[in-house]
Amino acid sequence: MRVESECGGSADVRAALLRLRRTSGLPVAFGGLRYGTGRYRISELTGARTAALHGLAVRHGNGLGGKAAVLTRPFAVTDYHASAVISHEYDAAVAAEGLYSVLAVPVVVRRRVRGVLYGALRRPVQLGDRPLSAAMEAARELEQALLLQDEAQRLLSVARQPAAADPAAWEEVREAHGDLRALAQRVADPVLRHELLAACGRLAAASAPGRGRTGDGPGRPDGPVLAPREVDVLAYVASGATNAATADRLGLRPETVKSYLRSAMRKLGVHSRLQAVVAARRAGLLP
Repeated sequence: MRVESECGGSADVRAALLRLRRTSGLPVAFGGLRYGTGRYRISELTGARTAALHGLAVRHGNGLGGKAAVLTRPFAVTDYHASAVISHEYDAAVAAEGLYSVLAVPVVVRRRVRGVLYGALRRPVQLGDRPLSAAMEAARELEQALLLQDEAQRLLSVARQPAAADPAAWEEVREAHGDLRALAQRVADPVLRHELLAACGRLAAASAPGRGRTGDGPGRPDGPVLAPREVDVLAYVASGATNAATADRLGLRPETVKSYLRSAMRKLGVHSRLQAVVAARRAGLLP
């Protein structure tokens, strides 16, 4: 398990826990992602009264969360301290927070358990379908966010490769540039989002040696300034995508794509899609 995935996912874990607490009715939610081999660190808490659970390292198979990870399915107990179906390595931390009824849901990405989410009550009550369903939905939401981060990391690895000289390789770089810009709009973690946009800037600058600027800047200092969404649209137009396909990829309406395209053409001083792409590349806005 890559350490960067766990660190980069903290904002997504927090969002999933807030959703779990809001939709389940459970007053306490906590969880975290896998780090190292067979360990899960509790990195985020909401509704907690103490810090007893924060930073707790849960081993694969141990306690409630470790068992849910082994089974790769949700697991719940009515009275954590008296339960005979889990091990009790973490009783002190659970008792310090005053928890009794607890459920745990594994976060599974590409058949690998990447984390565990918990919801809990401070009294021994049998948990029904509502909190269980809510926890599973929160876990699915986090799984999608982690898949998104995996894809972002893959595209970043492409962006970090030296610029290729042959046209076929450049087309791959240009496609990665468009995908990176689209993913950046959907990534919750600000550090990863900044890194994605910085990589976009490096890719664009590489196509105009001595003229482009690194980072997510507007290209040449003396060149045209396009809005981020205008660059997003042009990146897909450059790959040959239709307005409808571009709209679908960016989560926009086709009419909105047309509006951004017209605005970009006006700023670039051109009158066609092809001319806009060529002008954007010359200005160091696209690779």
